Order: sequence, then structure tokens, then C-alpha cells
Amino acid sequence: MIKYIIKRLLIGCLTLFILATITFFGVKAMPGDPFTQDNKVLSPETYAALEAKYGLDKPVGEQYIIYLTNVLHGDFGESISKKGTQVSDIIIQRAPVTAKLGIVAFGLSVSIGLLFGIVSALSKKRWVNNLITAFATLGVSIPGFLFAMICMIIFAVKLGWLPVVGLDTPRHYILPSIAIALSSISMITRLTRSSLKDVMNKDYITLARSKGTKEVWVIVKHGLKNALLPVITYCGPMFAGLITGSMVIETLFSIPGIGKEFTNSITNRDYTLVMGLTIFFGAIVIVMNLVSDIVAALVDPRIKLGK
Repeated sequence: MIKYIIKRLLIGCLTLFILATITFFGVKAMPGDPFTQDNKVLSPETYAALEAKYGLDKPVGEQYIIYLTNVLHGDFGESISKKGTQVSDIIIQRAPVTAKLGIVAFGLSVSIGLLFGIVSALSKKRWVNNLITAFATLGVSIPGFLFAMICMIIFAVKLGWLPVVGLDTPRHYILPSIAIALSSISMITRLTRSSLKDVMNKDYITLARSKGTKEVWVIVKHGLKNALLPVITYCGPMFAGLITGSMVIETLFSIPGIGKEFTNSITNRDYTLVMGLTIFFGAIVIVMNLVSDIVAALVDPRIKLGK
């Protein structure tokens, strides 16, 4: 397993290099620049001084080499839109806010998704299956930001039950975490339902029942253990997506997280911040995919990593 982990980490480093390269030249191709936003008018001398300060007066190829060299030394540069603030400091300050929201959303996704999937797979009542299937279909069809806006109008504006700005109290987490988790809940519900229905028809389930094992233990020990593999595989990238936050959701709820910073960095043409956050997001996705593979192998010994 150690060799497999090292191999995956090396592949991950190569992936990050390719991601950083594409992003670097992509942001350079974006129209506009970070110094003349909001119709600012700068003198030629001031504009040239700003370009020199951030190294934008050099050829693009030279800028690329300098940036990668700095990143290898752990230096993501200074934010252009937030003068005097290092990109690494912004990540350190904003990432925990988004992580808290992502962890709550992850907990909701797994608990509700598994519950709905198990009930749908085992229930003999057609209306229960139809209701959960309809929910799962709508959950993956409705955009998260649209669902968030509907919830804000109903539960905050009309009923006044829940707050919609920031994450100051536990009540502030309810609407944004549900909005972020909606699609994941639906996917886990569908994966659990289809996988568990297939597993419960296997011969070893029939054998366990014939031995007089209680139905609860048949489901938990034999059914769920084997049905959870697709869910575990999905949870890795899902957790990475939730932990890095939803850019639109954070903007809607005025959450000072890393997703909102990423949205603002694109709007402000903040090249260094866009690059730093992209690399940060990419690293989390790579690590979580590796973790999900390892967990799947631990749950099912039949999976041989590196084969």
C-alpha cells in the first residue's frame, strides 16, 4: 500500500503541475487587468509601477517560471486586490470557515442519504419508494443556488425562522449547509438504494437468513457492508467539493469563506489569488480521492490497491 500511496502522490503532483500551468495561462488570457477595475484611471507611471511590483512587466514565459519557482518554495505571492496580504494568509484565514460549513454539509449528506437509500431499498410500500425517488431526482436536477434562494425566501423572508447572513450561530448553518448538501444527499440516496437492492438478492444474504440471523444484523453486517463501496468511492470527491465550499452559496449567504474569495478573485482579475486557490482546491481533491480509495480497500479486502 505504501508504494501505491507514493505513486498516487507523484501522479497528484504531476496533476497539480498541469492544473497550475493551464490556470496560469488561462488567467493571463482573460480580458482586462487587476489595476483598472471599477473604471479606475491610472497614470502611465503608476500603471507601470504596479506591473513592475507584481512582475507583470516581464514576458509571460518568464512570469510562469518565476511563479512556479516561488510555489515550490511555499510562496504563493501577494494578493493584487488585497494589497499587503499574502495569498497563503487568505487561505489560512478563510479555509476554516468553509471547512466548518463543508463538514456540516458532509454529515447531512451521508446521514440523510444513507437513511433515505436504505429505506427506499428495503421498504415494501410503493409510495415510499416513489417519494424518495422523486426527491433524489429533484435533488440532482435543481441547482444549489436556486434551491438556496427558494429557502431564503420561504424560511428567512416570509417566515422569519432562520438567518441568512454569515455563520455566527448554529442556526446560520442550516440553510447554506442544506443547499450545498442537496445534490450530494440525492446522489448518496440513489447509490445506496441501487447497491443495497442488488446486494440483498445475493446468495450470502439468503444463507445468513437461513441460519436464523436477525434481519437487522443481516442488513447491517452483510448488506450494508458490501453495499457501501460505491458510496465510499463517491464520498471522497464529494467531501473535497463540500470542504472547499460552494462559491455561489457562500456569496448568497455572505459567508466569508474560501469559495467567496475565489469568486471575488476572478471578478477582480486577481491573478495570484486565483492561482493559489486553484492549486489549493486541486490538492484537496487529489488527497480526498486517495483517501476514498484507501478506505474502500480497508472495507473490502478484495480490492487490491496498485493492481
